[in-house]
Amino acid sequence: MRKLEIDIPLSTVTLKGDLVIPKNAIGIVIFSHGSGSSRFSSRSIMVAELIQKQNIATLLFDLLTEEEDSNHENRFNIDLLVSRLIETTEWLMNYDEVKDLAIGYFGASTGAASALRAAAYFGDSVKAVVSRGGRPDLALNTLNQVTAPTLLIVGGMDVPVIGMNKMAFDELQSIKEMKIIPRATHLFEEPGKLQEAADLAIAWYKKYLIQKD
Repeated sequence: MRKLEIDIPLSTVTLKGDLVIPKNAIGIVIFSHGSGSSRFSSRSIMVAELIQKQNIATLLFDLLTEEEDSNHENRFNIDLLVSRLIETTEWLMNYDEVKDLAIGYFGASTGAASALRAAAYFGDSVKAVVSRGGRPDLALNTLNQVTAPTLLIVGGMDVPVIGMNKMAFDELQSIKEMKIIPRATHLFEEPGKLQEAADLAIAWYKKYLIQKD
């Protein structure tokens, strides 16, 4: 397994990322973090490590520079975050180490909206999307353009976000599922709940991300 700390040169900034490539990798999942989170998020790292064990590469990266992140408003600038995710995906599509791998997204909180809008942009080039505790409702106007199979995972105790996800679910026209994990709150901090979310995500990627011969 190769672990690379990479610089991602975009049109206006260079972003930092952690790319992990298992031997004989069969796909790659790009993480789109929620507001105020980063590639050092313990929750994202745990999910990424479980995904890597399935021979799927992962990219955790910061959608904002340190300076940009110090401006709280940037964390909720979905248009900015979408553009960063799109540019990073395009860069990865041409990065020799992983350019032939099928691409999926994992979005958390507001990052789910960025992931879904980027998936709508790329069409069939993105094979699967998973939202964990996400705000897909922030991408309502583009959800009907998403072609990638999409899984929405929500905590059973995260009542407002359940409603937001149901609204988004109705707008999705692609293959879709919504899973509610009982007794889990927004961040899935309860014992075993993040593992449950990760297991659902991995099953989704195994079903839809991996290209069958």
